[in-house]
Amino acid sequence: MQADRPPVPEEIAELTDPGNREDPYPCLDKLRERSPYRPLPGLVVLGRHAQCSAALRDPAMSAARDRANLSPTPRGPRTRNFLHLDPPEHTRYRRLVVGAFARRKVDSLAPRIHEIATDLFQSAADSGTLEVVDDLAYPLPLRVICELLGVPFEDRRLLQDWSAALSETLDPPLGQTAARVTTEAARARARFVGYFQKLIKERRNAPRDDLISHLTQVEENGQRLDDNDIVVTCVLLLNAGHETTVNLIGNAVLALLRHPEQFDRLRADPALAPAVVEEVLRYDAPVQMTTRVAREHGRVGDTEVHPGDTVLFLLGAANRDPEVYPDPGRFDIGRSPAASHLSFSAGTHFCLGAGLARLEVAIALELFSTLLVQPRLRPGGLTYKRNLNLRGPERLLIDVDGVRSG
Repeated sequence: MQADRPPVPEEIAELTDPGNREDPYPCLDKLRERSPYRPLPGLVVLGRHAQCSAALRDPAMSAARDRANLSPTPRGPRTRNFLHLDPPEHTRYRRLVVGAFARRKVDSLAPRIHEIATDLFQSAADSGTLEVVDDLAYPLPLRVICELLGVPFEDRRLLQDWSAALSETLDPPLGQTAARVTTEAARARARFVGYFQKLIKERRNAPRDDLISHLTQVEENGQRLDDNDIVVTCVLLLNAGHETTVNLIGNAVLALLRHPEQFDRLRADPALAPAVVEEVLRYDAPVQMTTRVAREHGRVGDTEVHPGDTVLFLLGAANRDPEVYPDPGRFDIGRSPAASHLSFSAGTHFCLGAGLARLEVAIALELFSTLLVQPRLRPGGLTYKRNLNLRGPERLLIDVDGVRSG
């Protein structure tokens, strides 16, 4: 049985306080100043850009969460979810799916993404209102990843609910995980497994031009993926392939509405949409943190790191490090991209779907700036998700005066 953990320090309690979801950055600023910081036995917190960038690329940092002394789950067989694997296993699994997210393949999706987004804006805004999360941010990336995988989009509500439940498990082990969340996630995972097992059986019998069919047939050094491998990969791609993009779209729309001078710049030159995406990724990252587990003894600054320590990377803090970004709390779509944000992680586990997410959000923002007439945030129309790690609006209601022809 795992020993009781010591009380959560005040700084960590402040970070996990649901009351700070709307603006966690004052707390993150304080934690960055203390970085590297050991708030609990077995936990090291990093918040400075240079520290995070170097450690994320360090092969001595493992992605296998079950190696951690603070592992929230019982030790046992390691998951084959390649998000939590290290090379060479991670390399093998990633290689099997990387082709679906290659630059040429992603770029070929642009017309379809534009078509989907245009339809969503038109149908939602005809009423004079747009609920950004449900009407745009969820259906756009979810439809795209469903079409890539070969998943029926009519099942989107089920998939969306299961994905949201699994996303709760991405919060770091800071003493705040509720049993209810664990139960919901386990139930969602079981339903995902049953759902994809059925699709995999269908594709083995009748392959199509989709990623599930590809995974049933692909070989690596004479070895093929079994059904469990394919299920885990599909769940990861569907969950990671849309959940973070949902938050990125919501955070981007909100940032533009709150900074009308920047929104005017985008309206005057919609080709700035990719630059807006990069600044939102830095300014209000949809993934606020990630973890690694130390394989061996080492040091970060003057802090010793022990094998089995969980290293918590505060990406949202690193992206606002004043040593890298002048006036980091200012939203500026003309900011120089020379210093790279860490919102897609770094090193071996750099986000596989980064190119697709960038393209989806850039197209959505370009259309947002050109199609909607006078969009404005409705008073009381904003609430945030309860997730600590995946940051974005749960509800973002805007009023519009009309929709221009696409």
